[in-house]
Amino acid sequence: MEKRFSEMSEQELRSEIALLSEKARRAEQMGMVNEFSVHERRIALAKSYLLDPEDFTSGEQYEIDGDPGSTFTIDYMNGTFAWGYRKGNSEIEAFPIAMLIKKEQL
Repeated sequence: MEKRFSEMSEQELRSEIALLSEKARRAEQMGMVNEFSVHERRIALAKSYLLDPEDFTSGEQYEIDGDPGSTFTIDYMNGTFAWGYRKGNSEIEAFPIAMLIKKEQL
């Protein structure tokens, strides 16, 4: 039985990320877009467990990794997921915190 990311040690998470990265690379080379996307999402989930959710703040604006120019404002946190709204969208969405990039304050 496989362990959940939440049950893994830091070393186990890093090993899993490396394994998933290799699988994603192979899927991309073979043109398997859906499989590549699944691996990329799992990588983001695993990386989220290496981050501290306390570093992400409600009301703060973040860029979304993989979606240049798109911004996301956190409404609330639930574990390693940030729930909130993309700029220009009224539907609430959730992202693994590893997909959020702190916007530089000007």
